[in-house]
Amino acid sequence: MKIIEITDTMQKQAITRQILEALPEWFGIAEAREEYINESIKYPFFSAFDEDIPIGFVYLKQTGTSTIELAAMGVLRKYHHQGVGTDLIAVAKEYAYKQKYLFLQVKTVKMGCYELYDQTNRFYLAQGFHEFEVFPTLWDIHNPCQVYVMALR
Repeated sequence: MKIIEITDTMQKQAITRQILEALPEWFGIAEAREEYINESIKYPFFSAFDEDIPIGFVYLKQTGTSTIELAAMGVLRKYHHQGVGTDLIAVAKEYAYKQKYLFLQVKTVKMGCYELYDQTNRFYLAQGFHEFEVFPTLWDIHNPCQVYVMALR
């Protein structure tokens, strides 16, 4: 596996679409998925490859003068629990650190709402993120938004 930064806008969108459409359990709302795909072209974007096949990606979005967010991230199910997500986060952390950000953040559905998102929450906690705040209605009442943060310095 290798991780490379992608700068071509068409390639960013194609990779984002391919991965997110393969993960309907997490990205099943078409409007939200399309927003992630369209947004991917604007931000620093890294993709994991198995040979020449994209198997995961992450892109980062500045949310404050000191904070950058894992705006979207996905890894094909076949590659879960093989270190791909961990490696993508390591690359994101390295990028954020080099860009002089102090914090890395990520949003997901609050623990206790859905088992799949509980797995996601446990993954982020295992990566060193810490619970920051919950926004009960940011997305909607059925999907309370959990914000996690990580200090980079």
